[in-house]
Amino acid sequence: MATSLLAVGVLSTVPSTGTSARSAPNDAQVSAAQCTPDPATPKSQFRAMWISSVYNIDWPSRTGLSANAQRAELRSWLDLAEQRNMNAVVVQIRPTADAFWPSSYEPWSQWLTGSPGGNPGYDPLQFMVDEAHSRDIEFHAWFNPYRVATHTNRNNLAASHPVRQNPGWAFAYNGQLYYNPGIPAVRDFVQDAMMDAVTRYDIDGVHFDDYFYPYPASGQQIPDQTTYQQYGAGFSNIGDWRRNNVDLLIQEMSQRISSAKEHVKFGVSPFGIWRNSSTDPRGSATSGLQSYDAIYADTRKWVTEGWLDYVTPQIYWEIGHSAANYSVLVPWWSDLVSGTDVQLYVGQGAYKIGDGGAWNSSAELSNHLTLNRDHPEVKGDVYFSAKDIRADRLGAITRLAGDHYTRPAITPAMPHLGGGTPAAPSITDATRTGSGVSLTIEGAATSYAVYRIAGDGAADPCDFADASHLLGTVRASGGSAAFIDTTAASQTYSYYATALDRTRNESSVSAAAVVPAGSGESWSVTVDNATSGAFTASSNWGSSSWSSQRFGMDYRFASPVSSSDAAWFRADVSTTASYRVEVWYPANPDYNSSAPHIVATTSGNQVVNVDQRSNGGRWVNLGTFQLAAGERNVVGVSRWTSTSGYVIADAVRLTRQ
Repeated sequence: MATSLLAVGVLSTVPSTGTSARSAPNDAQVSAAQCTPDPATPKSQFRAMWISSVYNIDWPSRTGLSANAQRAELRSWLDLAEQRNMNAVVVQIRPTADAFWPSSYEPWSQWLTGSPGGNPGYDPLQFMVDEAHSRDIEFHAWFNPYRVATHTNRNNLAASHPVRQNPGWAFAYNGQLYYNPGIPAVRDFVQDAMMDAVTRYDIDGVHFDDYFYPYPASGQQIPDQTTYQQYGAGFSNIGDWRRNNVDLLIQEMSQRISSAKEHVKFGVSPFGIWRNSSTDPRGSATSGLQSYDAIYADTRKWVTEGWLDYVTPQIYWEIGHSAANYSVLVPWWSDLVSGTDVQLYVGQGAYKIGDGGAWNSSAELSNHLTLNRDHPEVKGDVYFSAKDIRADRLGAITRLAGDHYTRPAITPAMPHLGGGTPAAPSITDATRTGSGVSLTIEGAATSYAVYRIAGDGAADPCDFADASHLLGTVRASGGSAAFIDTTAASQTYSYYATALDRTRNESSVSAAAVVPAGSGESWSVTVDNATSGAFTASSNWGSSSWSSQRFGMDYRFASPVSSSDAAWFRADVSTTASYRVEVWYPANPDYNSSAPHIVATTSGNQVVNVDQRSNGGRWVNLGTFQLAAGERNVVGVSRWTSTSGYVIADAVRLTRQ
């Protein structure tokens, strides 16, 4: 890394007891032109940060951290993304011809353990994808195609490294090792190595940075003349041949990704200048380094040929820069993508905040996004890098977020990647709890978007044209999702949901779920297995975070035996009354089909058997029971069952009726 308006329709869905329903807004006569979305709260916008692993820039913060410490750090980066209303992360998983997953092509990355090929003891990529998706954050896997090492000593590579086995595949240049892009076998190999992650993991995007051929170093020449002589037939000069080598990489990867998984996006973050207009009339009115000539990256061609789904030029210069003016480059890139299916996200140099000149103003980055509003082709921004978002120097990130990211946003839809408009979902339950309003949404979707409008009157279709009423999105599991509105006050609200498919095509709006005014009518408490002092289990109960259907960070599991050995959830029940008791667990075909759940009622323990092979990742109602006031063990999960398969204890929710 170099330093739509929503179509809403009528749906007659009635939520469960405790809410009332009204029809969804009918926009049959409302056209897009009749709505005026607020440009400060766009509903569709890509917001991401690069999380760099090379040199341990962002994550892991240093080599040799334990697996638990690495996982905790990654969660903290996702926490930061959520806090800043971002909806994607771009994580470097192949920085130096290595891997952040168990790959049969290249060794484990040295940036994990400090040793090339050192096994970190878990699968970082699987963990990252699961954690991001549990928050409905897109995960874009960032690959550096050709960099092999940040040094030139082949003997310092892992013994199994392909360059140790094929020394002629790489060359040294400016203190680093690079795969030679001119060797067809190398191009095939690096694609195979990257496609291994695409095919095996549920990533949302493949992302290349700006390193193709290395940036020029004074007095040095790329040592590929022999390769040119061998493979350069038909090219009158080495520059055109090198560009064609990179073109083939982009074109072939685009085709392979699309063939393997049509929904996976392919994006590149090139150097911000393609060519200067003084060199090529199609270029920008700039006078800086030209990526077409310097690193043989014809990014303009990649866009016009449709080989990319998005392009993220690194426009790391301020507004008014003499050689590369931000206010010149954004219109140039906007014109380039106009009329294509390629979306434009601007690469923002957050690392430059406080570097002097315009960057000593806390407003510079915010001004960039304000300028972007004049160019509707700009669909979002990506920030380099995560540590600079966290540092918030000069308060510039806080200012940017306050000016532009006050509401959440949905990543822009890409209809050309397939999919279609999903059916509208249903809000089947909306209940006031101790932590806000809890919603249960049912449908057939990857995710759901949740909207809230004050009162119980008819909604205007334009209420859904921007993010003014958008609370956020939530990932679905088996079509079901639970969403908690922690910002709800005591007034009456109408909640709506839309379904989102994998490429973020959005459905029409559900019928409303109206939650009456009040704060204590439906006292509720949720107890997770990780809630301090509220869960007890013997050492026979293991802990796992494997399933993405889990509630919170992990869940507990145990094998069935002929004794109770129950895991207990403890709660401080507000008053003696009737309570709806619900449990949450991840489901799996190999889990227990008759897991005993013990409810400690005023008339003694009652047992409800639950089939944990299905209905995972949602609240499952055990029934309504009379519970006594006071703090005690209220719900237990027993191991005493004759059926096979793990018994799972994850979370419990009590709601006074």
